[in-house]
Amino acid sequence: MENNEIKIVAFCCHYCAFAAADLAGSMRLQYPIGVRIIKLPCTGKLDVIYILKTFEEGADAVFVAGCLEGSCHYMEGNIRAKKRVAYLKKILTELEIDPGRVEMFNLSSAMGNRFAEIVEEMTERVKQLGHVYKVSGRLNEN
Repeated sequence: MENNEIKIVAFCCHYCAFAAADLAGSMRLQYPIGVRIIKLPCTGKLDVIYILKTFEEGADAVFVAGCLEGSCHYMEGNIRAKKRVAYLKKILTELEIDPGRVEMFNLSSAMGNRFAEIVEEMTERVKQLGHVYKVSGRLNEN
């Protein structure tokens, strides 16, 4: 499996994680091209159904990146997102999909290097796990 085939979706909060991704780009850091970033006002707004829909639409992995714990601009949004990601891992297990395909990370806006490392880490996970595909309306791993 090559990097350009891998599809990773990153749900990033506006204030910290998206700014870290922007910083990684400004610093011209090299990381795999298979990541698509969706900017959210806060990761606390993210619902489990959106992540499941992302997998249904062909993503191989998803990560949620929010503010550092204790530094959320919306008080506890990143804590709610962390709980939702943990719940989603249980759902993926029941669907017989490796729960390692989804992860929560906490970043500050100054962590451009860490954002690039996260994309590398998630890309390596997908390389080990393979693609997710749909069979008869159900998600499966190959």
